[in-house]
Amino acid sequence: MRMSAGPTSILIAAAVLLISSVYALAAKEAAGTPQEACNAVGDLRFVCGIEHPEDLARIPGTRWLIASGFSNGAGLKLVDTEAKTMRFWYSGTAAQIRPDSKTFPDCRSAPDVALFNAHGLSLRAEGSERYTLYVVDHGGRESIDVFDVDAHGPVPSLAWKGCVMMPGGLAANSVASFSDGTILATVLARPGFSYADFVNGKNTGGVYEWRPGDSGFRLLPGTELPGNNGLETSRDGREFYVVAYGLHSIFVYARGHTAKPLRSVVAPGFMPDNIHWDGDRLLTAGMMYDEPACGGTRKVINGVADSMRCHRGYIAAQLDPRTLKFAILAYGEPNPAYNGVTTAVIVGQDIWLGSYQADRLAYRRLPDAEAPP
Repeated sequence: MRMSAGPTSILIAAAVLLISSVYALAAKEAAGTPQEACNAVGDLRFVCGIEHPEDLARIPGTRWLIASGFSNGAGLKLVDTEAKTMRFWYSGTAAQIRPDSKTFPDCRSAPDVALFNAHGLSLRAEGSERYTLYVVDHGGRESIDVFDVDAHGPVPSLAWKGCVMMPGGLAANSVASFSDGTILATVLARPGFSYADFVNGKNTGGVYEWRPGDSGFRLLPGTELPGNNGLETSRDGREFYVVAYGLHSIFVYARGHTAKPLRSVVAPGFMPDNIHWDGDRLLTAGMMYDEPACGGTRKVINGVADSMRCHRGYIAAQLDPRTLKFAILAYGEPNPAYNGVTTAVIVGQDIWLGSYQADRLAYRRLPDAEAPP
């Protein structure tokens, strides 16, 4: 989560730097760091050395997770869910740079490894064990960076192919795509709006669209919501789902007809952050909305929204995109070692939880059955 700017570039840079600085808790650990280096706390176990894994994407049918790093230089990590280890994935070597100047003619360069600040992720299958990875990047520029992922070998490889720059004054939050190469991106707050505005229910953000051949992103009219956050497209490509963070709700829009949403739902007791397909399941996760340990709901005091540093419990849930009914998969009380839950991915009997605040990635056993708290 972040703010945009104005004089635009200065405020965007300041906002991203502020959030990254607030939650920078630990130095990077070497690839393959053993899980034993991180002690379990409660029912959560950890893979450490992953700075601010705000979003996760599983490479289908494999043990591998891709984790973003929402901090300058944190970049992308590849997580082995069997060994419970991680490695730095994007290194910027020549073998990882394969620009597609035809599709992305206006992208000046690959991400700078020292600055690469990866936020939202989206992974789309393109064929047998081949995928396109879309990454929201704040590392010295505001862009959606695009990578090819090849999962044929013993360890998946990736190669950068281009990027689409965000319009001046805008910083993306989440990203999704359609099968024809169209990219969608959410903006949490446009210039002139603050976190306090969306917490108070004002329409601060929007969904922006780029189609191959376009000169840049354009706002989709009618998608302005209080804090546009998580984003996903439907399996048939006819709809897309948007999280309105300020309303702890999910809105469904028809592709090409966005004047008003088709339907919406308020999440049961939590604030959805990211939303993604995980196989045939549409999963979302986030912090508890009304957390007694933190004095209740998120508040705005003297025009400033609570930063949510107080540790809140979390919920991970599956959403039926047709009926908009939630099924709670897992939940937890506030954990002193992990706060700021944003996303969930299921691998075998484990559920993995991302965070925009933590210096590690969490996982726990997926309960056989749980009732809402």
